[in-house]
Amino acid sequence: MVLERFEHFEKSLRLDPRTPLRHFYDTGLGACYFLQRRFDEAAPLLAGSLRQVPTYVTTSYFLASCYAHMERLDDARGILDHLRSIGSPLMPPPGLGLRDPAQREFWLSGLRRAAGEAS
Repeated sequence: MVLERFEHFEKSLRLDPRTPLRHFYDTGLGACYFLQRRFDEAAPLLAGSLRQVPTYVTTSYFLASCYAHMERLDDARGILDHLRSIGSPLMPPPGLGLRDPAQREFWLSGLRRAAGEAS
């Protein structure tokens, strides 16, 4: 499933490289890399997307989890501070989750770690 999504995002960017929705595609690609545990590729895309649209909380949730899994806990906590500053909860609402339970748990375990909880 992740591979299909990855291909869709890449194709969309090839068709319209100057899209005003670039942040959406960067978050999508970053999330795909994250779920493949390719953190070094995920983090720059997610960070770039967050710079483009700081209020797109999905990006923040994935970036905080990514940083936590990379052992960059100070950076992960900084993203959680950002979420607090824009009035978002530190953990995503249940409806904003991944369908695959293993992927969802991996994602949430990073967020819990960033928040200082045992994962």
